[in-house]
Amino acid sequence: MPTSGPHHQPPRPSRAEAAPTPGGRATGKARRGVAPGTPGGRTVRGDQGMDAPFAEPLTGWQPPQESGRFGAFTAVRDFIDRLANSSPARLALVAFTSVILLFTFLLSLPMASSSGQVTPLHQALFTAVSAVCVTGLTVVSTAAHWTFFGQLVIMIGIFVGGLGTLTLASLLALMVSKKLGVRGKLIAQEAMNNAGRLGEVGTLLRVVIMTSMVIEGALALALIPRFWTLGESFWTGIWHGVFYSISAFNNAGFTPHSDGIVPYETDLWILIPLMLGVFLGSLGFPVVMVLQQNGLNWRKWNLHTKLTIQVSLILLVVGSLLWALMEWDNPRTIGSMGVGDKIIHSVFASVMTRSGGFNLVDQNHLDSTTMLLTDALMFAGGGSASTAGGIKVTTIAVMFLAIRAEARGDADVKVYGRTIPQGTMRVAISVIVMGATFVSVAAFSLLAISGASLDRVLFETISAFATVGLSTNLSAELPPSGVYVLSALMFAGRVGTVTLAAALAIRQRSQLYHFPEERPIIG
Repeated sequence: MPTSGPHHQPPRPSRAEAAPTPGGRATGKARRGVAPGTPGGRTVRGDQGMDAPFAEPLTGWQPPQESGRFGAFTAVRDFIDRLANSSPARLALVAFTSVILLFTFLLSLPMASSSGQVTPLHQALFTAVSAVCVTGLTVVSTAAHWTFFGQLVIMIGIFVGGLGTLTLASLLALMVSKKLGVRGKLIAQEAMNNAGRLGEVGTLLRVVIMTSMVIEGALALALIPRFWTLGESFWTGIWHGVFYSISAFNNAGFTPHSDGIVPYETDLWILIPLMLGVFLGSLGFPVVMVLQQNGLNWRKWNLHTKLTIQVSLILLVVGSLLWALMEWDNPRTIGSMGVGDKIIHSVFASVMTRSGGFNLVDQNHLDSTTMLLTDALMFAGGGSASTAGGIKVTTIAVMFLAIRAEARGDADVKVYGRTIPQGTMRVAISVIVMGATFVSVAAFSLLAISGASLDRVLFETISAFATVGLSTNLSAELPPSGVYVLSALMFAGRVGTVTLAAALAIRQRSQLYHFPEERPIIG
């Protein structure tokens, strides 16, 4: 019987049976449970006790699943989030592969070909890879085979590929190099936090876009008036100026003229902007950012900027002198020119062989020693986190400093008052070995496929790996199987060294023990 008294209170209903609110919705935890009388006849827990024999424990609250196009957008966003947080290098591979496939489809359209027919897959894929990886190698004539739409697709591919390479390489370089300054770390951290969200643009990405557009715009403003004065129409001059500015800064080497830039071999108004664009693009975004902040104040530059600019200038000067010395009396290249034209050609060749890809002479007419020099300069490449390819000039600098320290008997590798960590030297060795392996495997494959001479095959494979674009025309002579080999090599050369460096720097396991040391015989 119910009791009565001053302290009696009516029994409190369980939350699973709570009365609905005026809006018709149950309050408390009843929202998450199963209403009485539902199929199965089971309820959930109330406060602390069991409301029914078949009660189930509550699980963690899950947000409602979105459906339709917003659900697909959320799924893609979450996938990119997980991929960016777990493996930025894998995200880079997925992004570049997707972009290449998209541009391959666009170049395969009949409207992209001047003949109005579908371009074969191997030719469309090779051109898309060459554009997105900012290489410049071609299997068909850019001016003759492609329509304006096709050339526009190529130009957009160069811009997107160069911009993506800058952004990706800058982020990974800032992750790898742990001493780029407080501001560099903050920018990298903010950009990486925002990189996984579609539609969000990190601070670093915005700075890269603005810097690229400003430099390319300045180059276009310098080139367009010259094309007008040479007799081109108003819109044609604008088109060629914009195309060359984007191709130069991104170190692509594509040209919209059937003869390339050979007709302008003595026109400094065109050659100087092209050289400046290629050189700035080859320095890398971290260096450009430091120059924007500190100008030419050497003492305020970080170690990366000092090494990049110093080695780049050394390679530029040495390459110019050696190229001129080897080709000075070659009648098929510059032997019959005046002294001034010979100097211009030598400097231009030295700039372009390290990733620019523009050429003023036929590469088949070079002396064998000059081709070997070109191979070395192409393999060296440009700066890290740049549009240039190769093993990068900082890799060469680190290895040279390590050799010098070993010759002197120094325990540490030191330069400009800084000590280079042992991990950085291991990454440099890995990048060199990986690059040599890629080139060797591709050269062996192309020798078996094409039957061409070793010097031509080696020249073409190094040009593809280093994303230079200089060619002996072997690419256009290869069968589809050889074209696919060079396509894979261009892709590996563009993202391979960067992703490997990031993976080796990030995946460092802490060890609680060390085995006894024993020195094998070296040399």
